[in-house]
Amino acid sequence: MIVRLPEKRAIIVGAKTPLDAYLSAIQAKDDATRQLELKRHAQIIRSRVRELASKNYWAEYTDSPEFVVLFIPGEQFLSAALEIDSTLLEDSMSQNIILATPTNFIALLRAVSYGWKQQALAENAMEIRELGETLYKRLATFTGHLDKLGKSLNSSVDHYNKSVGSLERQVMPSGRKFLEMGLRAKTEIVELQPIEKQIREVQDQREDK
Repeated sequence: MIVRLPEKRAIIVGAKTPLDAYLSAIQAKDDATRQLELKRHAQIIRSRVRELASKNYWAEYTDSPEFVVLFIPGEQFLSAALEIDSTLLEDSMSQNIILATPTNFIALLRAVSYGWKQQALAENAMEIRELGETLYKRLATFTGHLDKLGKSLNSSVDHYNKSVGSLERQVMPSGRKFLEMGLRAKTEIVELQPIEKQIREVQDQREDK
């Protein structure tokens, strides 16, 4: 049986646990027969554990944890087996088989589901961090390009202003003298104005490469 959980997860559950030996023990007429049947009951559960462990279901179902739940349909069935075989629970866990009764089965499902949610949150946090780092690096590169462009524009403005100043001092006086001497022109010379605005520099916050 497969129990489906949120986030497309699943837990594999083995529910076919024979209980005939336990029932025989309950109906036994004497204590010796009762003990013999209880021992057989514990052996049946241990055999079922080995059977499930040998199938490696967790390797086949990648969306399941690395264990299989062996469902025991009553507390009394598991308690009786543990009274005879005290290491049954520990040995089962060492083979990635979890013995669960109705009392702890739901709690187990909730615990596993919660663990998966926490794992998903951790994975999402890591992905967000990686996306943030990528975005920051791209912004650093982009602002670097803008910074270079701004400096280039400032340099162009400086050259323009120097050219305007040189033109005004050295060339325009001679041109105006032609007008004073009676030269008639259809088009007036445009008076050039220096550019006073400076390009705002981008603050360099890029990480050292």
